Amino acid sequence: MAFDTPFFATPIGVALRPLRCRAMASSPPSVQVRDIVDLTPKETQIFQKLLEVVRHFSLPTQLRVAGGWMRDKLLGKECYDIDIALDDMLGREFCEKVNDYLSYTGEEKQGIGVIQCNPDHSNHLETARMRLFDEWIAFVNLMSEDYSENSRIPTMDERFGTAEEDAYRRDLTINSLFYNINTSSVEDFTGRGIEDLKSGKIVTPLPPKDTFLDDPLRALRAIRFGARFGFILDEDLKLAASCDDVRASIADKISRERIGHEIDLMISGNETSVICYYFLLSSVFLLM
Repeated sequence: MAFDTPFFATPIGVALRPLRCRAMASSPPSVQVRDIVDLTPKETQIFQKLLEVVRHFSLPTQLRVAGGWMRDKLLGKECYDIDIALDDMLGREFCEKVNDYLSYTGEEKQGIGVIQCNPDHSNHLETARMRLFDEWIAFVNLMSEDYSENSRIPTMDERFGTAEEDAYRRDLTINSLFYNINTSSVEDFTGRGIEDLKSGKIVTPLPPKDTFLDDPLRALRAIRFGARFGFILDEDLKLAASCDDVRASIADKISRERIGHEIDLMISGNETSVICYYFLLSSVFLLM
């Protein structure tokens, strides 16, 4: 599909030149997805060290790598962002355990950085970071979350959430997969993360309107990931992302700077070639 006008200008001033949309096909692309996770030597070192910490202190903690690392591993892509999800303690608490173990074994303790909750940058939970084998590793607890009506700041239950709850609160099914370090296995708690990855679909774990009203930035992220991988947006997702309630939620809850950052990511690199396919969601960018 080609457009006759010389260019498109979004309401926030991003010009999109006319493009032929290869992603307009009704059938999703065929995607090669690996059956197993191949760890690099450094990843093996890091995961082994973390398991040593768990065993040394007889912790019941399950260590799971979450998000983009798991997705990219199954797609055969390199990913250096290792985010560890913990089921029974805060990230900074586990980092302290790591340092206690390093001290016990005569190794150098590492500095711990704590990143506070920052919903405008999609940091819904406090995150702790430390270096292991010259790589930055992030640690965050699993939580059961609800969002206040006029904010993207989550309100936390007193209990820790389960891995299944965490998977369903994520933005997309393809980003809801875990790699369980304790069992060396892939976990797909939504039951469709791997299926949607193989079939090249952008789908939310929960009803899309509920997902976007909880955190409207996810509507923009869905578009960006669809553009990045050339995946097809689910029809219900497209309708939800362009509805008046979600548009108003974007205006009320997300800063203009954050929207601009998402669009910068969206049109960078190879993603530009499929932006026009998602132009039907231009109302998502409209700030009243």
